[in-house]
Amino acid sequence: MAIIIRFVGCDGHIQERFFDIVSVHDTNSSTLKSDICKVLGKHNLLVSNMRGQGYDGASNMSSEWSGLQELLLNDCPYVYYIHCFAHRLQLALNGAAKEVGLVWRFFFNVE
Repeated sequence: MAIIIRFVGCDGHIQERFFDIVSVHDTNSSTLKSDICKVLGKHNLLVSNMRGQGYDGASNMSSEWSGLQELLLNDCPYVYYIHCFAHRLQLALNGAAKEVGLVWRFFFNVE
């Protein structure tokens, strides 16, 4: 699991930085939450200070009832969920690549 931190820098501009990569033994929401909290805690960052969360739309992540979104909301009511923009772009490119042969060949060769 890759963890990316987005924050407002001292200059008032939004910054986004790779923070950590964690090997997880399963991808259920409680395991992911525990691992995220461990990484943040290791750097003295509190979940209660989070204001947003973003990842793909899989049910273990975004489900309002038992997903990671809900588990983090239980600890901090201000940590709003947004579907990851990079994942949205990937889905759009994947859809385009299936319909346009030239685009499909480009991404096939890039891979």
